[in-house]
Amino acid sequence: MPLDPAPLNSLGFAKAPEDTRVVVAMSGGVDSSVVAAQLKRDGYDVVGVTLQLYDHGAALAKKGACCAGIDIHDARRVAEEMGFPHYVLDYENIFREAVIDEFADSYLGGATPVPCIRCNERVKFKDLLDTARDLDADCMATGHYIQRKPGPNGPELHCAADASRDQSYFLFSTTREQLDFLRFPLGHLPSKDATRALAAEYGLIVADKPDSQDICFVPDGNYAAVIEKLRPGAALPGEIVDVDGRVLGRHDGVIHYTIGQRRGLGIGGLSEPLYVVRLDTETRQVVVGPKALLATRTIPVREINWLGDAPFTSRPEWPLAVKVRSTRPARDAVIRPLSDTEAEVELVVPEEGVSPGQACVFYDPDGSRILGGGWIWRGRAA
Repeated sequence: MPLDPAPLNSLGFAKAPEDTRVVVAMSGGVDSSVVAAQLKRDGYDVVGVTLQLYDHGAALAKKGACCAGIDIHDARRVAEEMGFPHYVLDYENIFREAVIDEFADSYLGGATPVPCIRCNERVKFKDLLDTARDLDADCMATGHYIQRKPGPNGPELHCAADASRDQSYFLFSTTREQLDFLRFPLGHLPSKDATRALAAEYGLIVADKPDSQDICFVPDGNYAAVIEKLRPGAALPGEIVDVDGRVLGRHDGVIHYTIGQRRGLGIGGLSEPLYVVRLDTETRQVVVGPKALLATRTIPVREINWLGDAPFTSRPEWPLAVKVRSTRPARDAVIRPLSDTEAEVELVVPEEGVSPGQACVFYDPDGSRILGGGWIWRGRAA
C-alpha cells in the first residue's frame, strides 16, 4: 500500500520547515525583515541576503532609500537578533550596468524610466535569485506586496490583498520560471499596519522604521543632478516651443522635464495652462501644448512578458485592463499582439501623460491576476 504523500508546508514544499532553505532578500526595511523573522519563527532554514547596490561610503548617511548603508546595518541586526546567517553582496557593478546606465540614457533619450522595475527584473530576480540557488535554497522570499497563487497551469501572479500597497506594477516582468522559485509572504496581509504589528510582535528594531521613498541612487528626487554626474554635458540648453514651433522660452536641459509636466516651465503670462507634450532630444526642444494634447488612446508596447495561460499570439486581441502609471487605476483596453514581445494597446478611454519609458501592465479585468506587461516606446502606434 503506497504511503500518503507528505503534507505541504506553508511555502508549498512536501517536507518539514527545518528541511526547507529560504533565502530572504533583505533591504533593511520593515517588510523584508518581517518576512525573514516570520519564516525563522515558523522553523525554516533562513538565510538573509542584502545587496549593496551603490557606493557604500556615500550611502552610510542617506536615509529614506532602499539598500542604503544604514539599511544594511539594520538587516544585519535583525538577522543577529533572530539567529540566522546574513550576507552582504557587492552588486555595485551589476547594478550600475543593468539599471543606472539605462536610467541615465533613457532620460537623455526623452523617456521617463522606472528603474525599480529594471532592478527587480535584472538584479534581484536574476542575479540574486541565481545566488539563492547557489546557496541550495528551495526558494527565495521577498517583502513585496503581491500574491503568488496556485493555478491550473502553475503559479499565478495576483495583486496584493491591500490595494494601497500593491506592487504589481513593479513586478510585471517576473517570468514563469522566476515565479516558480519566488515566495511573497506579505501579499495576503490586509494592511501595512498588520506588517508593523508583526514586527512589534517579533521585537524587531525596524518596527517603526519609515518606508523608503526615493529611488535609492537619486537623493532628494533630483534626477537631473544624477544624470549630469553620470553623463557630463547632458544638460544642454534649448528652446521651449509650442506645437506650432513658436518659441516661448528657454530651458537648461531636456532632462529636467517629463511628459505631462505643468509646473516649473517658466513661461507664465499665457492665456491657458500649458503642459509638456513632447520632448525632442535631437533638437533639444521641449514642446508644450494644452492639456487635451496629452490624451493618448493607442500605445506601442514592447519587451512584453506574458503570463497568460494561452500563448500571447494565439488571439488577434485580448480585452484586458492596463495600468500606464503605478499610481493610476487599471483601465479597460484591447491588446493586439504584433509578435510574442510586441503589441499595440488601445485604451477604451484615452489617458493623459502616457510617456515612453513607463510600463504598461496587463490585468485580468474580472479578477486580481497580473497577466504580464511591457514597456511603452515611440513606435508605429505613437
